[in-house]
Amino acid sequence: MHQIELSYAIAPRRSGRALIRNPLMELLHAVRERGSISAAARSLGFSYRHVWGELRRWEDLLGHALVAGEQGRSAQLSEFGDKLLWAERQAQARLAPQIEALHADLERAFALAFDDSTHVLSLHASHDDALVLLRGHAAAAARLQLDIRFTGSVDAIGALNQGRCVMAGFHTLEDLPNGSLAQRTYKPLLKPGLHKLVGFARRTQGLIVAAGNPLGLRSLQDMAGRKVRYVNRPLGTGTRVLFDELLEREGLDAHAITGYAHHEPSHTAVAHAIASGQADAGLGIESAARAMGLGFVPLVHERYHLACLKAALDQPAIQALLTVLRGKAWQHQLSTLPGYENAGSGNVQSLSRLLPWWNFKPKKSG
Repeated sequence: MHQIELSYAIAPRRSGRALIRNPLMELLHAVRERGSISAAARSLGFSYRHVWGELRRWEDLLGHALVAGEQGRSAQLSEFGDKLLWAERQAQARLAPQIEALHADLERAFALAFDDSTHVLSLHASHDDALVLLRGHAAAAARLQLDIRFTGSVDAIGALNQGRCVMAGFHTLEDLPNGSLAQRTYKPLLKPGLHKLVGFARRTQGLIVAAGNPLGLRSLQDMAGRKVRYVNRPLGTGTRVLFDELLEREGLDAHAITGYAHHEPSHTAVAHAIASGQADAGLGIESAARAMGLGFVPLVHERYHLACLKAALDQPAIQALLTVLRGKAWQHQLSTLPGYENAGSGNVQSLSRLLPWWNFKPKKSG
């Protein structure tokens, strides 16, 4: 049994997911993508001799061949090498919320050490790629450190109401009928006059499928009728609420969905399950699909909201965030993410104006 040791590096800020890096996995990924050791070496900035030597060293250590092919010719991962790479990528995808939390903790600690005037804003939120991008942008542009904890939408709003964070991120369909599942889920957690909503983004959710959509999926009806292997999201997540909402609209029984009980903790993990062949489809955001070279079938548009207490709006950290969200630089960055666009980013609105769940009729006199 081999021991896992974790480490981290302090480096200039760069975009992208904050995954834990591993030299062996980077080697295997490069060989898999480039098709030869020499091409892999060039992509990593190493010599051919170094990469070849490292692969042989790891093979001796692990007791299994990692690469199939002769030295100097095209190469591909062995069955063990491919299995090892996919297992590590799956683990990172499933642990993405915890990795992001660890990353946020370390960045906050160093940010305050370098500049104690840095604003820190604690945010519990439904998993979202734009929030990951925003964290880096806010730190660079406004000395604002977003302490993000990715969790389900329901848990995020619960954390806000319990005082465990200052802001909560959740998402709902743009067109919400009265009596919807979203209304039944979120209305008890949010109170007009107590909470305010800050506009963040409009995003597309749909079916993440294999590259080229080989099963020709176009709707949930296609999925139910053909016993497609589905990968779900856990109870309490906004995407699970959305999926169950769509099932209700289509008149589909959850039992008709093969794999309904199988769930993954994030959009990234759903995409990885499909990329590795463990599932055929899952509801998720377009950016997660495109990042892994997968297909995407758009189904609905939704708004991603940031909720806070009305009494907290004047806090310096929230004011700094509003300034960042309203800036053209952030709105341009947001537009570079597949499936995202600006939708009142940074605008503060009341619940009754943005969500159609409250209808305050004036009381009749007399």
